[in-house]
Amino acid sequence: MIHADLFQTLGLSPNESRIYEALLTFGGSGVSTIALRSGVHRRNAYDAIHRLIEKGLVSEVFSQGETIYEAVEPGKLMEFVKEKERLLDAALPGLFSTYRSQRAVQRAYIYKGVEGMKNFLREALKVGEDMYEFGAKGAWFDPRLDTFLRWFLVEAKKKKMTFHHIFDWEVQEKVPHVPEIVGKPYKFAPKAYTSESAIEVFGDHVVTFSGLGFGKVEDDLTIFVMVSPRLAESYRIWWQMMWDLLPEPGKQKTPRKKK
Repeated sequence: MIHADLFQTLGLSPNESRIYEALLTFGGSGVSTIALRSGVHRRNAYDAIHRLIEKGLVSEVFSQGETIYEAVEPGKLMEFVKEKERLLDAALPGLFSTYRSQRAVQRAYIYKGVEGMKNFLREALKVGEDMYEFGAKGAWFDPRLDTFLRWFLVEAKKKKMTFHHIFDWEVQEKVPHVPEIVGKPYKFAPKAYTSESAIEVFGDHVVTFSGLGFGKVEDDLTIFVMVSPRLAESYRIWWQMMWDLLPEPGKQKTPRKKK
């Protein structure tokens, strides 16, 4: 079979290719003869012939006795290829859309210290979407960020950004003014779950912090930024789970002091 590989490249199966070439080479014949000439088992040959008929590459000639099958002239192959090209052209916009959504740029990088906190907040403004934080400590209110924070809050208000905070329990005791300034909605995590870290999610960003204090930024603050639409959506789902499990402010039980 000289051209079988070419036919497979054009989209025919191995059996279809062998049968089509046999019909081109030897002319029309019945299924038994086609199977013999193509080297394809008779049962498989019958199925392949009917697929070739559906593709417009083989025609049936009805006569007394056995049905004869003939190859349609090779120019039909070009029509076959063009039809596939037309179908691909029609599907390409949707395929590109799917590709871009799944292949959105993903990256990760690190900020450090007070200036890193400013960079993080600038990015949040650039994205301009609601922010969801767990383990919030009011670190934005570090005195070194005062002027910058005032500007940030004004710009965030212009963009109609809402802050959704799950604060550490101690915020109520150590920086009670913070929740009122950033505004609702906010809740407080149980005291047993306080840590020096926090997680912030906005747009396609997931940001984790190590080295936060209540109302302050520690000198060794490290901010890990991950940009991934799918990861960010997962974190928002987990944040929502924690939010739904927490009571409204004022309805939480005050932790008992250890004797």
